[in-house]
Amino acid sequence: MRKFTSYLVTMVLANILTVFAFAQNVTISGNVKNSASNESAAAVSVTIKGSDAGTFTDDRGNYTISVKSLPVTLVFSSVGYTTQEVNVTSNAAVNVAFVPSNALGQEVVVSATRVAGKILESPVSIERVNATSLKNAPAASYYDIVANLKGVDVVTSSLTFKTPTTRGFSGSGNLRFNQLVDGIDNQAPGLNFSVGSIVGLSQLDVDNIELLPGASSALYGPGGMNGTMLITSKNPFKYQGFSAEVKTGIMHVDKRERPTSPYYNWSMRWGKKVSEKFAFKVAGEVISAKDWVGDDYRNYVGLGVAGKPSFGTRASDPNYNGINVYGDETTTDIRPLLAGLGSPAGYLTAPINVSRTGYNERDIINPNTVNFKASGALHYKITDKIEAVGAAFFGTGNSTYTGSDRYSLLGLKIAQYKLELNNKHWTLRAYTTQENAGQSYNATVTTRLLNEAWKGSAPRANALGTIGLPEIAASWYGQYSIAYLTALQGGRSAAESHAIARTTADVGRPAAGSQQFKDIFNRVRSIPIKNGGGLFVDKTNLYNIEGQANLTDYTKDIAEVIVGGNFKRYVLNSQGTLFADTAGTIGINEYGGYIQASRQVIDRLKLTVSGRYDKNENFKGRFTPRATALIKVAENKNVRISYQQAYRFPSTQQQYIDLAVGGGTRLTGGNPLLSNKYNFIGNPVYAYESLQAGTPVKVTDFSFRPEAVTTYEIGYKGLHFNDKLLIDVYGYAGQYKDFIARRVVVQSRTGAPITLGDTSRGLTYSIPFNSAEKVKTYGFGLSVDYRLPKNFVISGNVSSDQISDVKAGFYSFFNSPQYRTNISLSNAGFGKDKLYGFNITYRVQGGFNYQGDFASGDVPAVQTLDAQVSAKLPATKTILKVGANNLLNQYYINATGNSVVGGLYYVSVGFNLY
Repeated sequence: MRKFTSYLVTMVLANILTVFAFAQNVTISGNVKNSASNESAAAVSVTIKGSDAGTFTDDRGNYTISVKSLPVTLVFSSVGYTTQEVNVTSNAAVNVAFVPSNALGQEVVVSATRVAGKILESPVSIERVNATSLKNAPAASYYDIVANLKGVDVVTSSLTFKTPTTRGFSGSGNLRFNQLVDGIDNQAPGLNFSVGSIVGLSQLDVDNIELLPGASSALYGPGGMNGTMLITSKNPFKYQGFSAEVKTGIMHVDKRERPTSPYYNWSMRWGKKVSEKFAFKVAGEVISAKDWVGDDYRNYVGLGVAGKPSFGTRASDPNYNGINVYGDETTTDIRPLLAGLGSPAGYLTAPINVSRTGYNERDIINPNTVNFKASGALHYKITDKIEAVGAAFFGTGNSTYTGSDRYSLLGLKIAQYKLELNNKHWTLRAYTTQENAGQSYNATVTTRLLNEAWKGSAPRANALGTIGLPEIAASWYGQYSIAYLTALQGGRSAAESHAIARTTADVGRPAAGSQQFKDIFNRVRSIPIKNGGGLFVDKTNLYNIEGQANLTDYTKDIAEVIVGGNFKRYVLNSQGTLFADTAGTIGINEYGGYIQASRQVIDRLKLTVSGRYDKNENFKGRFTPRATALIKVAENKNVRISYQQAYRFPSTQQQYIDLAVGGGTRLTGGNPLLSNKYNFIGNPVYAYESLQAGTPVKVTDFSFRPEAVTTYEIGYKGLHFNDKLLIDVYGYAGQYKDFIARRVVVQSRTGAPITLGDTSRGLTYSIPFNSAEKVKTYGFGLSVDYRLPKNFVISGNVSSDQISDVKAGFYSFFNSPQYRTNISLSNAGFGKDKLYGFNITYRVQGGFNYQGDFASGDVPAVQTLDAQVSAKLPATKTILKVGANNLLNQYYINATGNSVVGGLYYVSVGFNLY
């Protein structure tokens, strides 16, 4: 009886569960197509109206969704389409002809407030690039698209190392601009700035880009003084299927810098929804090309940022120091040698400065730019409301970067790993960045040491500890001096004598590209800097854990509230080649937290206040507030007003760098560890400029503080002319204080009282400091987007950033043109079945004076034209594209000493592009 009862209960339960399962699993399926072109519409959101349940169409436009019961209303939505609702009363296939939309300003953004909202209602200025824009852009790389956004400047160190910024203060590697990829800080932790697109996402895996111009520390922490850019990848639950693109082109078509060479860019992505709970994706990209070259051969006169280019040449100036010529930074006054050779006093009345013969950049920097990126992610829905994500990003390759010197990043590797839990109301994320500089080297230092390797500059004492004529005659400067003096005594002019002396001293000089040159250069660049070579070792790591919670369900009667915080740890590891870490790794801890509250005060006014506190273990904590007001003046027309502060802690390099650079100057950090190491108190240092002026000023204050900015902004964004015209305009004013800059100081080599001669004989250091100067910045931006008939769009923007209250002799590194303009005409689908597309973008940028640690000088005005035309082949799901960056091949630079950028022309074939 008991056994029968058990069977009965089991059977009843099984029937109940079966009925329940059927009740829970009414399956609806169907297909979504573009009503205009009849193409499959992928990544379309399909949700059940009134619930959070939903799915996405796959790469063929198919979808399947389970509902509890019928009838239901399905909502179909996607960027660029009109949202459609379909009432479903049976489980028959539901196919939808999805209608494209020209609606503007309806996109959802997250970065403005860390909470999703329409871009039209953002309380601060924001720029957004969606997947459709990425696909139709004329740029060869998605990273280049950013340059055409309103108010953006991009500094190009090389083909794959580009640094965007807003509101001025640009440079190669921007410490005032945050870049986040899927919530991960994309900085190289040993450099403290993002290394362009070397690591991160392949273009096929980019869903959208959001850019916040100006101050953004209140929500995104230290570094967001001049902007924050968020790049978001494609979720495999939404974007499914296999995609690939093969892009082939040519560069250097006029052979100005190097012979015409090919450009290759191959990328792929595969996303798969295995079940309603599990999805994964893998993506990769390879770029290969002969890079652009720095070919500024102007003679650089001066020291550091205070220097300036002149028009002297090697033939006219024996102390020539070409901007993109390396090895000629070694210089000396040869008068002591001439005196030792018995030179008449008449020859020695003025300094006779002579530099070594250098090599051009194309001779000493690896021209083969290679960038390989790979990424993958696992997404698992623990519950209907909690999704777990494990992701990995890896990037490696060769590139060129401009800092205090030019650096060849050879075999650079950066890996990032992330674990994340996402809920509608909260996020918890932990990630790490692992950096390895590979075989990267300082091109300037390496070339100087190359010269020393084949022939030493200065005479060296013999076994008896003395220096005689044989020792002098064995050195480069000794040979130079002997030949120079002989020519003078033979009646030659000074210019002729210098030419003869250089030819004599350069006997045996390895020819660029020769086997002798390669053997010496490769040996020197492989020796760590601390051991007398050019290799810099950097295996610095970064660890971060952070979380955010939306408390609005508990505080909605008062305000919409979010809170968050993070803990970050840097572990510096350069083995003494970059940082002062010869005794072991150096750890730096940072932590911070923020809170934001928003409230709809009245129907047309929404106020938001934010505040963030951050603490770095080497500096006092900083609090940064933000307050915004969004005023609705009419439907789809809003005015925004904001007050924001931002700051940045000194970078890891500005704290702990300990590096000898070109010209014999040593870069040191601001941590007391360095001032103690070099005995700045016991053997005082003096400002270089004061020694030059003959009035030595001792430097005694080595304190160091974070840099800060306060900004005020007002803007307007609205739709006009039946929602066909989108206008976005802003104006801002800001004030910066505690500028972090560098100054050159001089220390007596012997410990004796300082003298004017120590400017050339003494020890020189470049040390960080906070300037007492306060400068003001101001500017505006205006953009218009107009939807014309038949899917044509014309867009334009103009922006300006300016600086004021800059005192003479103060170097702000503002580095921004007064005006920049972008104009584009595009169509993502025209002609029969809307199978054709094009985009033409024209950019104009004014000239300006660039200030940098490597070199300063005038940057000419820039005019570039980018263009592409495309055609879709629906039967094979491919897109053919022909395009060009800098179509007219008008070479330009955007920073003194950086690569000169020419035209890049390409053809691409894309399969299954979303």
